[in-house]
Amino acid sequence: MTDGQTALDRLRRTVLEQTIAIPKIITMYYFEYGTDYVFPGERHDFWEFLYVDRGEIEVMADDARHVLTQGMIIFHRPNEYHRFRAARGKAPNLIVMTFECRSKAMQRFCGRVCRLNPAEHQLLARIVQEGMNAFEFPFRHPLVRRPDAPIGSEQLLRCYLEAFLIQLLRKEDAAAGPDAADAEPSALSSPAQSANRELADRVIRYMDERLDRPVSLDDICRAFHISKTRLQQLFKQATGETVMAYAAKRRIERAKVMIRENADNVTEIARKLGFSSVHYFSRAFKRATRMSPSEYARTVKVRLRTAQERGDGGEPPA
Repeated sequence: MTDGQTALDRLRRTVLEQTIAIPKIITMYYFEYGTDYVFPGERHDFWEFLYVDRGEIEVMADDARHVLTQGMIIFHRPNEYHRFRAARGKAPNLIVMTFECRSKAMQRFCGRVCRLNPAEHQLLARIVQEGMNAFEFPFRHPLVRRPDAPIGSEQLLRCYLEAFLIQLLRKEDAAAGPDAADAEPSALSSPAQSANRELADRVIRYMDERLDRPVSLDDICRAFHISKTRLQQLFKQATGETVMAYAAKRRIERAKVMIRENADNVTEIARKLGFSSVHYFSRAFKRATRMSPSEYARTVKVRLRTAQERGDGGEPPA
């Protein structure tokens, strides 16, 4: 060993600090509830967050009442009694995750209710996707590891979850800063990017208003006087998806809501969503959800019936 090597081996190591450390998760779910769903309530000795991906819910956390609309998240501290119900006759989609965390910084999430920005929403989507990579989906308790999980899936899940929580802490610090009221928007909200996001939102509304018919990329470009290349570029930047992939996903999501709300039979749903045939609709639905429309309808009914029989929220007892 040379003198140079010896000197390098003696270099001081810096132990990295951890603001948030998540050693264990208990459950993670993506719930799709009916319009009249009521979760009677529970309490447990670990943290939980609930995110509204669609619809609106009314949440009671101890004695506090909160109304959460699409894009909002609430945190329940350990041993806080909480319950919720669907609101305004809308079938809600919810992401629920429970986990252990003894980090001191986690106390700042007590009673936290906020709306996620696009970057935070993307991190949350990565958490769910990595959960699907690591564990069998639909998720259940206890979580079942997938034998074909990509390498490092559970570690990435933990990293994304910790990063998500740290991002929310940073947002809170920025909002509470002495110059918060007069602070300039971050680079994420620069005028050009804000304009791009606004255009993407208008394109989304345009597609949502036409879920009953096929809409092509040419149709959208003509409506907004924009080239295909530019449209694809700004839409991908704003949403992380291509225009047509987003449109296809929205039609399937709308179909799932119509099935849960018992609006129509499969043939009528296919017609109302502009599919050329019920067979094409069934294939598209199965490709997106891994279930046929009828299988999905049966799964929803079984899940709701089981939850009612147990008298809980569809989750196993802690």
